[in-house]
Amino acid sequence: MKLDELYAKLDPWAPYALSILRIMAALLFLQHGLQKLIGFPPNPDAAGPPLLSLMGLAGLIELVGGGLVTVGLFTRIGAFVLSGEMAFAYFLEHAPQGFMPIDNGGDLAILFCFVFLYLAFASPGPWSVDAMMKPKLPTTRQA
Repeated sequence: MKLDELYAKLDPWAPYALSILRIMAALLFLQHGLQKLIGFPPNPDAAGPPLLSLMGLAGLIELVGGGLVTVGLFTRIGAFVLSGEMAFAYFLEHAPQGFMPIDNGGDLAILFCFVFLYLAFASPGPWSVDAMMKPKLPTTRQA
């Protein structure tokens, strides 16, 4: 099988793969908000910050934004906000601990930042509330 033939078989699945990427990234991100705000999954260092602290606000953004992006509602706006939060988190928390992300623990923040930035530009994919709410254009025009 030639590479062009393989790509031709994979191309129709690309929008669905985009939806899967969005759902999985948002579900993983949602865990961070749940852990910060309600302590689930349990982590003694992350549970219970005051809601109006930086950690509390981050948890709220992660919980609400992660939930919206998971179901694909207001995905582009939500993903853009989440991308910005991760850029802010990286430069505030990780970058001061060293230059290399693998050493300063910021590799996940960078990855989330760029996945969400991509989603802000790419669309949520077909398996989303946004796609269901999008008006369908007629395929044929009748006189």
